[in-house]
Amino acid sequence: MTRRTDAHPVLDRPDVQAPLFSTWRVGTPERQRLTVDAIARTWERRPWPAEGLLGYHVYTGHDGSTLLHHSQWASEQAFEAFVRTHRQERVDEIDTAVPGIERVGLGRYRRYRSGTREHGTAPVPGCVVIVDIEFESPDPDRQRAWVDAVFEALESEPEQHPGGISAHFHLSTDGTRVLNYAEWESAQAHIDALAAPGEGIGSATAPWRRVQNWPGLKSSTVTRYDHALGLVPR
Repeated sequence: MTRRTDAHPVLDRPDVQAPLFSTWRVGTPERQRLTVDAIARTWERRPWPAEGLLGYHVYTGHDGSTLLHHSQWASEQAFEAFVRTHRQERVDEIDTAVPGIERVGLGRYRRYRSGTREHGTAPVPGCVVIVDIEFESPDPDRQRAWVDAVFEALESEPEQHPGGISAHFHLSTDGTRVLNYAEWESAQAHIDALAAPGEGIGSATAPWRRVQNWPGLKSSTVTRYDHALGLVPR
């Protein structure tokens, strides 16, 4: 069966070989809530659909319009089997409850590197920050090199920023994107870290300028989310 949980996913669990991320636009905060409720009802009334699905999590965007979906799969083959047998009935029921959902796209990734707070017990995240990087053309070597440069820039900072808990960098399987799933104590802690004068994340230091001006870098977006729903096998 399917069980609801408030627990955040463990991003670096080794049995997750196919992490997937997708975004839906639903329009308003009220429709965000209604859609999360519809997803929960649709999944909880059905058996857990696949042994290869290890967890499914939904997040509400601070923009009041979007939902982020993160599913943890043991393999892409397990996901494809789910699409063939169980996905459409769930989509149809959710769309009946909340018509007009725009499904922006599905991204297939592999986790590459993770960094966590070095000292103390990690608190429950109060905010999830998704940094989405797109490059001009596929290049797996460039993906990895850019992430490595981010870690070098972070390590060059004299102190860790208060409120940061972890960062998990994922490489898209098509070679064009990097997605950083970052956990923060609160949205305000992330806002303060970005705004810290002279020493904030992405500040005007040589290591961060190198990251920001990487050859082939096409775009970068930062979006804050709240964890709204976790679904796992009972």
